[in-house]
Amino acid sequence: MTIKKHRFAPKLHVKKGDQVKVISGSYKGTEGKVMEVFPKLSRATVEGVNIRKKHSKPTADEPGGINEINGTIHVSNLMLIDPKSGEASKLGRKIVDGKSVRYSKKSGEIIK
Repeated sequence: MTIKKHRFAPKLHVKKGDQVKVISGSYKGTEGKVMEVFPKLSRATVEGVNIRKKHSKPTADEPGGINEINGTIHVSNLMLIDPKSGEASKLGRKIVDGKSVRYSKKSGEIIK
C-alpha cells in the first residue's frame, strides 16, 4: 500500500464512533461503527467489515492461533448514517455559535 505524501492530513467526513454504511465493495450494504480512523491513509476501521485472519505465535501469557481482526476500508466507500432517518446521507459543515459542526444533508440534523 502506497502512502500519499500530504503536507497535512485531509479533513475526513467520518470520525471515531460514527455509524456508517459501506456503499461499495464486497461488504456493500453493511452498517457498522467506526473504530479507528487513519487520516494520512484516508482509511478507517469499521466494526464487522473487512474481516482478516491473523496467525499469532504463542507467547508466555497468550496461546497461539488464528485470530480475526478488522482490516481498514477507504473512506470513499463509507457514508454516514443519518441519526434521524437511519439512512445513508451526505455530510455538510456549517458554523453554529462560532463553531464548525457537521450536519446531515438529508434531514439537516446536526451530527455529534
